[in-house]
Amino acid sequence: MQDSINQTFHSHFSTTPLLAFAPGRINLIGEHTDYQEGFVFPAAVNQGIWVGIQKNELNACRIYSIDFNQEFTFELDFISPKKGHWATYAMGMCALLKQAGYSVTGFDMVIGGDIPVGSGLSSSAALSVAIGTAISGLFDFQIPKKNIALYAQKSEHLYAGVNCGIMDPYASAFGVKDKALLLDCRSNTHEEIPVALGDFSLILINSKVKHSLADSAYNKRRASCEESVKIVQSAFPDIKTLRDLSVSDLPKVERLLSPALFPKAKHVITECHRVHEAANALKSGDLENFGSLLKASHQSLSQDFEVSCPELDFLAEESWKLKGVLGSRMMGGGFGGCTINLIQKSETELFQDQIKSSYVKQFGISPGFIPVKIGSGTQLV
Repeated sequence: MQDSINQTFHSHFSTTPLLAFAPGRINLIGEHTDYQEGFVFPAAVNQGIWVGIQKNELNACRIYSIDFNQEFTFELDFISPKKGHWATYAMGMCALLKQAGYSVTGFDMVIGGDIPVGSGLSSSAALSVAIGTAISGLFDFQIPKKNIALYAQKSEHLYAGVNCGIMDPYASAFGVKDKALLLDCRSNTHEEIPVALGDFSLILINSKVKHSLADSAYNKRRASCEESVKIVQSAFPDIKTLRDLSVSDLPKVERLLSPALFPKAKHVITECHRVHEAANALKSGDLENFGSLLKASHQSLSQDFEVSCPELDFLAEESWKLKGVLGSRMMGGGFGGCTINLIQKSETELFQDQIKSSYVKQFGISPGFIPVKIGSGTQLV
């Protein structure tokens, strides 16, 4: 990818660029806990977004996307993001950096990447973090990684119209090779946990579906969690969010909440607990326990939080039956996207053949398989 960025930059702008890279991410466990200030367990992956950048003598930014084969120019004094357009991510980061007092001047940029589209590896966060890293490096702003992650999140909120959590840009910024980040979404601090998988590896299965109710359901789940907090505070006055409750509090919580609300609250409370259990399992090298926690997470997301779908349930449940699989669960917001699977390396080929055959038979769709390795966070190259 580096060569492609360099060659494209030379042909479009006749100069040599500074290069920056930011990775996509996986989330090992800890889904739908971030907006209750809970715990998540992401890791950066080897795939990501590359950005080449160099100053120009204009008060404008010329950006070329290799993936879209398209050039876009905007003036720094008249930033007007176009929702849904790839260049919005660059405009959003520039606008926020200028607001924060950084003196951004005109530059040329080429963007390219190797994150599979629709894979759930969070290409948008990687794009924003890569752009922030590139601009910081070009102008020697020395912006701290946490600030780049926060600007990337704010850019998605304000300019792309996506109300995302901190996890994706944070993992892209702070990722460490062969380590996952036990991230506290209240304090925005993390602990690095070694991920030594030995004879096992992680592979994503792309269901190739995305059901339209994802956005409305997400908003309803958020609202139900917030409503539950208000009700539960009558008995637990010190809590701010569901993350402040423990598994031992569940019987009392169940008595306070309606049958419609309780399962959603139960998911958040138990999932935060599973994140810590998973981190402890990896610290002690107990991959079987880690795999069983993935399975429990999927069951909770499917049955209690109700953000799965027939395709994801099928992929997870079929995987549990197969030889060499320690665990599998849906990853991400739900209603489509990917499952994450922990599989014995020697069984990978047979596993893929069996899953593909049964999935095609059930749904008439050929799934995608994406091997992932845990890589490093954003950097100048």
